[in-house]
Amino acid sequence: MRRSEIEKKLSEGCALTPAESRKVLDVIIDAMTEMLCERKRIEIRHFGSFFTKDYQPYEGRNPRTGEKIYIGEKTLPLFKLSNRLAPKLTEKQNVDDE
Repeated sequence: MRRSEIEKKLSEGCALTPAESRKVLDVIIDAMTEMLCERKRIEIRHFGSFFTKDYQPYEGRNPRTGEKIYIGEKTLPLFKLSNRLAPKLTEKQNVDDE
């Protein structure tokens, strides 16, 4: 689903103008971005949670040349599916497979 599709769903589901739905989505994304930058967890009940994980630096290899390279420390965003949503996805997949 693309951003424009989310904006359209907001517009239709909440009786908002396209400009209003764009603004609502901007506020939500900005708030989530700010929380993740502050290393805070975001939990959306029955959907999942977003959080960050810090990785230590390590020595890796360039897959093409085999040359050793230094990989610096980094922080990445992660998502964990809720226990309620996971069975729904499995159920949907099983229906699609039939």
